[in-house]
Amino acid sequence: MTSKTNLTINPQRLWDALMETAKFGGTPKGGIKRLTVSDEDKKVRDWFKAECEKLGCKVQVDSVGNMFATRPGKNNALLPIAMGSHLDTQPTGGKFDGVLGVLGALEAMRTLVDMGYETNAPVMIVNWTNEEGSRFAPAMLCSGVYAGVFTPDYAYSRADRDGITLGDELKRIGYLGSEPVGSHKFQAMFELHIEQGPILEAEDKMIGVVTGVQGMRWYEVTVRGQESHTGATPMGLRKNALLASARMIEAIHQVGMAHLPGVASVGLIENRPNSRNVVPGEVFFTVDLRHPDESVLDKMEAEYRAALPKIAAELNVELEEKCIWKSPAVKFAAPLIECVRKGAQQAGYRMREMASGAGHDAAYIARVAPTTMIFVPCLGGISHNEAESTTLEECGAGSQVLLNAVLDYDRALA
Repeated sequence: MTSKTNLTINPQRLWDALMETAKFGGTPKGGIKRLTVSDEDKKVRDWFKAECEKLGCKVQVDSVGNMFATRPGKNNALLPIAMGSHLDTQPTGGKFDGVLGVLGALEAMRTLVDMGYETNAPVMIVNWTNEEGSRFAPAMLCSGVYAGVFTPDYAYSRADRDGITLGDELKRIGYLGSEPVGSHKFQAMFELHIEQGPILEAEDKMIGVVTGVQGMRWYEVTVRGQESHTGATPMGLRKNALLASARMIEAIHQVGMAHLPGVASVGLIENRPNSRNVVPGEVFFTVDLRHPDESVLDKMEAEYRAALPKIAAELNVELEEKCIWKSPAVKFAAPLIECVRKGAQQAGYRMREMASGAGHDAAYIARVAPTTMIFVPCLGGISHNEAESTTLEECGAGSQVLLNAVLDYDRALA
């Protein structure tokens, strides 16, 4: 240890924590299925709370289940400096998406405690509820409540595909906190995350200095035709909801291709009645449009909305479409970005500036506090997948830069 302003995290300890928590919802293929406020989510929350309390942190839970673990500083009149991400995963998620941001922050906190290093401001780790949005749409739900985008009642009312609500599940697992959302304030937040794309790996860079997040919009589409017998209904007389949906999905793909680097995707589809000898009568699917420029995103939305009714009319089906979520493009705070840049330089890592293609809690938190992110590579850019992979060295690099950036920001407060 050269000095207390050059603290070094323990990459092996971080890796061990990642592997230990991967058992909560671990899948046969080596990923994690840890849906928001499920029994597996309760287990990892309980583990995280216990580990933070071992470090002398005070752990508090707000009324939508967001968790805040705070270690005092020299001057507790200062608001805390926050680090954090989320512990929930996709249904076939990997070991690192979100989890690295929470456990990388835990490792940074463990290092501060090990070395007896006292920061000027308190330091906080946050675990945001329902970042993924895979069980309860929309994504980034409870960081959104914190930022005033959604109300707590809206969050409580979100139901999964089985009709179970987030509010009921929070209560069931014991994480419906009594403290109002927003009562746990902080002055800045740093979020560590895997890139979830291929750029850092392709350019042989260890650290992504994240300057912002592209705009995102989610839609739900229902196409209604008429169920009928596949053998007895002539082709020209069918009202085939699946055929119409297939053409709509192709049109949505073309919207993305026409506005690169924007993307347009359909990721969830339900075909009813889903029988081999019934012409499909109803199809439900989701649409995800993204672009770094809001004005281009407006054009993408207009083109998407113009294309679908034409297809519905051609194939004699009914169309119902609605936007369920909008997250505008975000620019992160320049002083925090500079702290990350200096933190990577201090650790000797190759880096590049980049915008995030994926949504993160930081996108909402940036509305209420200075915020930025740190990216590390993931193998092949693969994420939201059980094959999601990064290395001990890459995880350690991210946690080290996170700690360096927090300490750099904290030193300025003195």
